Amino acid sequence: MKNFRNFVIISHIDHGKSTLADRFLELTGTVPKTKMREQFLDSMDLERGRGITIKMHPVRMEYTFDHKPYILNLIDTPGHIDFNYEVSRSLAAVEGAILLVDATKGIQAQTIHNLDLAKMQNLLIIPVVNKIDLPQAKIEETKISLAQLLKIPEGEESKLSSSPFAVARENEIFLISAKKGTNVKELLEAVIKKIPCPRGNIEKPFRALVFDSKYDPYKGIVAFIRVIDGKIELGSKIYLIQSKSEGEVKELGYFKPEFQPVKELKSGEIGYLATGIKEPGKIRVGDTITSYSVTQPLSHLVEPLPGYKVPKPVVFASIYPENPDDFENLKEALSRLKLNDSSFTFEPETKEALGRGFRCGFLGSLHTEIVSERLKSEFGLNLIISTPSVVFKIIDQKNKEFLVFSPSDWPNPAEIKEAQEPWAKLEIITPSQYLGRVLGILNNLKGKAIETKYFGTDKILLIYEVPFKEIISGFYDNLKGVSQGFASMNYEILGYKKGDLVRLEILIAGRKEEAFSKIVYKDEAHKNGKKIAEKLKEVLPSQLFSVPIQAVVSGKVVARETISAKRKDVIAPLYGGDYTRKKKLLEKQKKGKKELKEKGRIRIPSRVFLEIFKNG
Repeated sequence: MKNFRNFVIISHIDHGKSTLADRFLELTGTVPKTKMREQFLDSMDLERGRGITIKMHPVRMEYTFDHKPYILNLIDTPGHIDFNYEVSRSLAAVEGAILLVDATKGIQAQTIHNLDLAKMQNLLIIPVVNKIDLPQAKIEETKISLAQLLKIPEGEESKLSSSPFAVARENEIFLISAKKGTNVKELLEAVIKKIPCPRGNIEKPFRALVFDSKYDPYKGIVAFIRVIDGKIELGSKIYLIQSKSEGEVKELGYFKPEFQPVKELKSGEIGYLATGIKEPGKIRVGDTITSYSVTQPLSHLVEPLPGYKVPKPVVFASIYPENPDDFENLKEALSRLKLNDSSFTFEPETKEALGRGFRCGFLGSLHTEIVSERLKSEFGLNLIISTPSVVFKIIDQKNKEFLVFSPSDWPNPAEIKEAQEPWAKLEIITPSQYLGRVLGILNNLKGKAIETKYFGTDKILLIYEVPFKEIISGFYDNLKGVSQGFASMNYEILGYKKGDLVRLEILIAGRKEEAFSKIVYKDEAHKNGKKIAEKLKEVLPSQLFSVPIQAVVSGKVVARETISAKRKDVIAPLYGGDYTRKKKLLEKQKKGKKELKEKGRIRIPSRVFLEIFKNG
């Protein structure tokens, strides 16, 4: 293992991780120049279309340095806050990390958060300033800020603690251009010199940590693993300790970056293992895979490895198929996505207007978007997706606590002693010239300022505590808009606090439409109700009778719109003649409309749900 190096690239979103990975692939000859393309490791169409990394991507590279061959296992990671769990899993499979900072934007919120995650895993950090070729690059300023963040004494070597966590000297902060390849070779060789080789014992029984997985219709579930101890060979029997599942190695291999089969994987290596297991629930991220003999009792197996803390979803949305016949297809698609994204959860639910669907849990609004787009693009499903919302907590009159995942679960006001909502610690880093605009959108939240820090020479760190529901939809885009893309944010869920919350119900032609209900602040019920009613008036098709749209809170109408009846000109066929004939026809039409209104029921097309949910 002395010639193995396992490492990740971590950074804020759009700081150049995937571009740096491209240069490493070229430099090591892993991908021939004829096959090379930008963002090579971003294999999903969705990633390439959006220009962001959504999934971690492992790759095995070979490089000769100082006349010795080295195996370099790189994991490229996402940068967006909603995919932090991807980052944390990749960090547990490696010994070192390249911390990448954009010289034009400097330290950002996710830079700090990802650094903290790497420190928790005791990884060696190699600090790097990227995009030094750009004319607007603030190289020295970014370098100084990075040295301050890593607590590197100016002009001195950092004193290494007994912990494996360490950083380079300030003058060893690497200055690179990933796009042009400047100093990338020196950086790759620094990975070999500085990052320690893996630890483990090839003589011990086989143990491997599952850090990701995917479904293959022929090979079963393919587990992405980091081998800690021992070795495993093709055809071996395997056992997953947590799920207590048994399987057989159908295929082993490396990521080159496509699958490359081999006959064995051994201690220190990163690779994949086709289990032959077809049931998604039997393979879990964070589980320990070990080998066993059919004659050996399972109770005598090796100790499990420390797994991962399973993330709790903080945002929920309902997903329904447009075509009710696609329910089973949707269920199968969600099960397969769950394999590839263990932070995603789902459970069945039914709504009268929409039929059968699923209530799904996500780590944020972008995570919601990505999952819904993958369901459409990878599985060909047309979906109705509700607006993302948070989980509320209710304390009833008997002092019992329970969680509310959707407005339909909201109890009657008389049963509620106290309603609570989740709050978050919001951290925003912004250049000082945009401070006024950023404060403007922060002051519109129902939160409070906690602390303001000056960060580096031109950055300000704002720390607020805010209701989480205030920042899950639209806030990030607003922040980017007012700061011309230079401000960044990170958040951490704090817990629950009391909120003045009510259920806003929508009645269409006197009938409650549960799918449009929302949990809102009491003082904003009129504004929210009016917005929904106006939008429904705009998108609902007209009927032969007038249709009232009412927003109601606790039985009281707080907003109303009316869709006028479609009018058929019943007197058009009459040419002249007695007016009483025309009047008789008009009266008959009026009576018919009244009867229709009393008996009629509005059928809401699926496009209306899509339009309303899309507009939040």
